[in-house]
Amino acid sequence: MSEEPVSEALDPRELQIHNAKAFLLQADKSGVSLYEHLSALLSRILSERPPNALESLHELSSELMWARMRPGPDKLRTPRENPEIYRKAEIQKGLFTRGAGEEEESEREGEMTESPLPNLLDLAHFVQQGGLNLGQDESVRIALALKHLVDAHPLQYCRFWGKMLGTQGNYVVAEVQFREGEDEEAEEDAEEEEKPQEEEPEEDEAEEAEDLPPKSTYRPPPEVPREESGTGANKYVYFVCTEAGSEWVRLPPVTPAQINAARKIKRLFTGNLDAPVITYPPFPGTEANLLRAQIARISAGTHVSPLGYYQFSEEEGEEEEDTGARDKYEENPEFEGVPVAELVESLSNWVHHVQHILPQGRCVWVNMAAKSEEQLEEEEGEEEEKEEEEETEPEVGPPLLTPLSEDAEINQTPPWTASLSSSLIPQYAVAVLRSNLWPGAYTIASPKKFVNIYIGWGTKYSPEGYSPPAPPAPQAEYPSGPEISEGTDPTVEEEQALKAAQEEAAAAAEEMEEEEEEEEEDEDD
Repeated sequence: MSEEPVSEALDPRELQIHNAKAFLLQADKSGVSLYEHLSALLSRILSERPPNALESLHELSSELMWARMRPGPDKLRTPRENPEIYRKAEIQKGLFTRGAGEEEESEREGEMTESPLPNLLDLAHFVQQGGLNLGQDESVRIALALKHLVDAHPLQYCRFWGKMLGTQGNYVVAEVQFREGEDEEAEEDAEEEEKPQEEEPEEDEAEEAEDLPPKSTYRPPPEVPREESGTGANKYVYFVCTEAGSEWVRLPPVTPAQINAARKIKRLFTGNLDAPVITYPPFPGTEANLLRAQIARISAGTHVSPLGYYQFSEEEGEEEEDTGARDKYEENPEFEGVPVAELVESLSNWVHHVQHILPQGRCVWVNMAAKSEEQLEEEEGEEEEKEEEEETEPEVGPPLLTPLSEDAEINQTPPWTASLSSSLIPQYAVAVLRSNLWPGAYTIASPKKFVNIYIGWGTKYSPEGYSPPAPPAPQAEYPSGPEISEGTDPTVEEEQALKAAQEEAAAAAEEMEEEEEEEEEDEDD
């Protein structure tokens, strides 16, 4: 007995269902069929029972599709770990932990004394209104890092200066000031400078004088001394860290030679303080010294405040007022504020409150010619030359609290750009002052509050492409004169004429001697 075909055994309705199911079971390139997708979608709807199942049908279907497209972890291989993530997590872990007893001590200190720790979260919110966003997570980490810095050192002032970007790592910069008499490192540096240098024993010049080569008379120019801690370019101390949570490193004080060398070069930071600075002209120091020099230059050129916020201290004498070397100022308790509209309209409502760095590399000029004269007095035969030398003119820069309207332009480009943070709601906007000379330097101000911050690469704007300066002209090895200059050889005729002239002169001299002897004999007779 032969078997009947399926199509004849099934009912027409069952056959339609069978064909429809076979159609739905057809898999696409990904290996998933529409039947499986609809089954999973209905199973999820029945398990979750959303209130609006029809409206969320398309969203649930898309989520299932994306879930299938994401490859899951390979069960046969161990998942790849990123060591950089664990390294950062280990560094930042210390920011959110406290030791035993630290909570009670911090509460007592907060009740008894005022902390120099700035409110960085409020600062980040204020800066964000001006268009700069540090990010909420990074703001919290930097605030906790500053707290660790304040707890570790006896500080009376602490401020978040900004962020210096680098090719391999960035620098978070903190500007601090120690309590009076508690900066041990500054005192040690001052003691080392005061120590007299040990003189080398002089060798006997009489021994073997003929065999010694001639001594050079070249005397290098005297080195310009750096400004003392707490004054000029070294008024504040700066700590940096490559990442919030890592160890704070104190930058060394800056010298005039480093500032002048930084003015002639352009170099991006790498994120390594010990990296050598290979440039021309050569820079005297490592990346830590270059970073400190750029911080001093940026602070001197971009730290500004609204007119009237600061005033000169009354403790300064009349001599400082006459010479214009006033460097002490204080907050004006009677400051009533400057409207935001006036801050944007005119640069005369802004002033510099950091001393200008002179071409010498210092904020206060020092006469190096006087020091060189004292050294030359020990030598003989140079007093007349010193009297003939003209006196050097002292370098003078713009005084403190000079309006920004007096700043020089850069190739017909204004050095500053002022704007409102929002033109749609001007009554609640803040004034944003951006430096065109140092890109990345901003000052954000409300009528009675302002903030200076820098987030950039640490390079100055130049209208033309950078080209290193040409090397200096070679110095003369010896003075040129006829006694050491090489002459042309005389001809035979010139030599014979010279010889005849010398013989005639000798014969004339003998005749004169004979005549003088005869005259003496006549006188004796």
